[in-house]
Amino acid sequence: MQDIQHYTDTVRNAAASGKPLALQGNGTRAFLGRTTRGDPLSMADYHGIIDYSPSELVISARAGTPLAHIEQTLAAEQQMLAFEPPAFGPTATLGGTIAGGLSGPRRPWSGAARDFVLGINCINGHGEYLRFGGQVMKNVAGYDLSRTLTGSLGTLAILLDIHLKVLPRPEAELTLTQTCTQAEAIERCNHWSASPIPLTAACYIEDRLVFRLSGTERGVADTASRLGGDTQPGEASIWQDLKEQTLPFFAGDAPVWRLSLPPASAPLDSIGEQLLDWGGAQRWLRSTLPATDIRETVQAAGGHAQLFRGGDRSGEVFQPLAANVLSLHQRLKAAFDPQAIFNPGRMYAEL
Repeated sequence: MQDIQHYTDTVRNAAASGKPLALQGNGTRAFLGRTTRGDPLSMADYHGIIDYSPSELVISARAGTPLAHIEQTLAAEQQMLAFEPPAFGPTATLGGTIAGGLSGPRRPWSGAARDFVLGINCINGHGEYLRFGGQVMKNVAGYDLSRTLTGSLGTLAILLDIHLKVLPRPEAELTLTQTCTQAEAIERCNHWSASPIPLTAACYIEDRLVFRLSGTERGVADTASRLGGDTQPGEASIWQDLKEQTLPFFAGDAPVWRLSLPPASAPLDSIGEQLLDWGGAQRWLRSTLPATDIRETVQAAGGHAQLFRGGDRSGEVFQPLAANVLSLHQRLKAAFDPQAIFNPGRMYAEL
């Protein structure tokens, strides 16, 4: 296993020479963001669980630790990563998971990846070893930089040690389906989300609203009898296939767009076929339309669009930023990585 000194020396040498570094784990999320440049620096050799306290609902692990190993360790204690992260491959690492900042079907009802990050130890662009947050739930250190690093795609720092909050696995889960229109599915999901029911996933696919209930045996059974719906053998696997994008919807060469919208937004039929997730707040789009057409339509509905897979990775992948917001991002980048050696241009050309 590589030691921390190896990484600090590598960063200092890169900063001194102005040579960029392409940070990565095992590359399962290499498709995210824009095309970057630099010498590859893998964190896969910095691995292992540092500490796990089931009674405290906290786990700490090094960035190169396989995500599968983390999840297996938690499952043995009937616990889980409640943000249900996608892996996009069997070799996914914890560091790549947090740097990507992606969450699965449970996200609207349990929280996003950043909500479960208690602390991160990292190396900045000066080659300095920094610690943010810790292994406890209470954090009074001021601005929570651990959450800032979550989802930064390796553009701010090298993630080393990551401390996470975990949750108990539910006693029971049940997946049901209802045949309806897309508009009806959006209305139902918004109505249910405002009610005290154990809803933990909801998507609309192939003219069906598919939803999951999680909780106690009695609570799940009572809710299922009130909401109604059909059960099918093996239907629960849809959530794994959805988060890993192995459903037939994601097959093919057409670019995949990730649309983030207010959950109650009406269907956006004009831009192409979509798969609704998160009760309508996240929508996956397969489309060859120009990016400007897609973004204008989504922005008019109060949301934003990200080119998730395929398409031109050298152009704008994320929703373009307003000038004042871009300036804030640039100042943050300069504070962490003044020589711009970490994944330059991965999120935006100006970063």
